[in-house]
Amino acid sequence: MHESPQTSQNTDLFPDLPALVDTIRSAAAQNASERQTFRIHGSGSHDFYGESLQGALLETRGLKGIVQYEPSELVVTVAAGTPLQALETVLSEQGQCLAFEPPHFQWAGNKPHGQATVGGMVAAGLSGPARASAGSVRDFVLGLRFINGRGEHLTFGGQVMKNVAGYDVSRLLAGSWGTLGLITEVSLKVLPMAPSEAFLMCSLSQAQALNLLHQWGGQPLPLNASCWVKDSTQAGAPEMLFVRLRGALAAVQAAKLRMSQDVAKLQSELIEQSAESAAQDWALCRDQALPFFTEHSNSKDMALWRLSVPQTAPVLNLPNSAGEAFIEWHGAQRWIWAPLSDVQAIRQVAANVGGQATLFRRPQQASAAVNVNTPVFEPLDSVQQRIQHALKNEFDPAGIFSPRRLNAYF
Repeated sequence: MHESPQTSQNTDLFPDLPALVDTIRSAAAQNASERQTFRIHGSGSHDFYGESLQGALLETRGLKGIVQYEPSELVVTVAAGTPLQALETVLSEQGQCLAFEPPHFQWAGNKPHGQATVGGMVAAGLSGPARASAGSVRDFVLGLRFINGRGEHLTFGGQVMKNVAGYDVSRLLAGSWGTLGLITEVSLKVLPMAPSEAFLMCSLSQAQALNLLHQWGGQPLPLNASCWVKDSTQAGAPEMLFVRLRGALAAVQAAKLRMSQDVAKLQSELIEQSAESAAQDWALCRDQALPFFTEHSNSKDMALWRLSVPQTAPVLNLPNSAGEAFIEWHGAQRWIWAPLSDVQAIRQVAANVGGQATLFRRPQQASAAVNVNTPVFEPLDSVQQRIQHALKNEFDPAGIFSPRRLNAYF
């Protein structure tokens, strides 16, 4: 069984909708040789990602506003072009939040800028430091409305958790990067802010930090986020583990005592950071604005790689040309700077521990629109490729949305 889509326009709230629908329908009806293609655009904060950017801009900024918000029900319905910051401000006023901490990517210079939108947040499917404990964007999508490649404005899901009988189309659109349709409206589950939190740090080697995180992961601790980083590549540079606790006051206090004892056994000391400075650092971590993410931003050779591996994976044997890893999600997400020429070695390292590597950011001088010699994503096997083709054909048969954003061939 499948969800039954509903078709409606909602033109009273969003007068730009009819024009968007007509534009997409007109493009879909054109001959293949004359057909116009589109790339969906809210703020451009995620334009750095993917195989290439092609197509005319299809703006969503006119779809702006909170459609419905009932704090007592822990659900909000919001238009896709709404700035993410605006939504988070409204939620904060009610003591609530998006638990998965979506990145804003408000960078300067030759990097993403502007205000990330809610639609872009869902289409990108990227989550911040709390991902390992709170869940991903997809886990919080309850329902959405979108325009498919036929120009049909459809509704899937709803405003409660148990609203799906069959294939969950709403969550399928999360992380689709605008290749299946234009999201116009989304309903999200929100959560209350934690009553207590603590920010801790200690000096540990990467191996010690990973072992400790694996140990803590098997215990009932309110471990919300973690980050290990070596400040520089120089010998003797500080190697630091940062952790964030969130939960009930008693649970946070008990966890601090237990974790301090574990760290002491490794001849180190667990230090509590001030809430104000630590909160700012975690926000910079979320938005990839820490020094680690900017030190090679002007390099012509170094690319930023994202390695998704099991949390229990050990220290990785990276190529000599790669820099030190930046580790999040209790070990499951590891970032490295390395040349594009290391693509095979890096992907083999990730595969050896049951993970995969993605080219997250190309060198500044390499254009994502033309440089496809180094694939952003690892090749799909024949079954995955067939599924991807079938989904694309079902939702966007004319191929008008974001061609070659996720696949160099379609």
